[in-house]
Amino acid sequence: MTTQRKTTTHINPPELHASPLFSWAVRVPAGFDTIHLGGHDGVGPDGAVVGPGMAEQTRQALANLRTTVEAAGAQVTDIVAWRILYVDGADLQEGVAAFGEFWPREAAPPAITVVKVLDVGPPGALVEIEAVAAVAP
Repeated sequence: MTTQRKTTTHINPPELHASPLFSWAVRVPAGFDTIHLGGHDGVGPDGAVVGPGMAEQTRQALANLRTTVEAAGAQVTDIVAWRILYVDGADLQEGVAAFGEFWPREAAPPAITVVKVLDVGPPGALVEIEAVAAVAP
């Protein structure tokens, strides 16, 4: 007998504009485990910021998140929500482009909140990204 697991539902009302980068809402059915990923900056294994630009820092923060979500037994495409904090004055479009390179085109995108802040932590850091993943047990 084969059982089929319910999956998350990405909700994008037709009355709102559509974006390939985010969903307006993601519904997670009962019984899923959630993994809350704390904020990751664009720092390398030595804890130092990887470069001065938003693109390279965003790429590194996303790579760090991938490492963490996989260590927790999930995949990047199990992420249902992102919260992206970026420093006032940083080039947000560079970060958006890096996210576009990172997220698989065939996967439904997660819900995303983007917040401009004064600081995110390590000196020179421009971005911090946290996430929530949902996986069937």
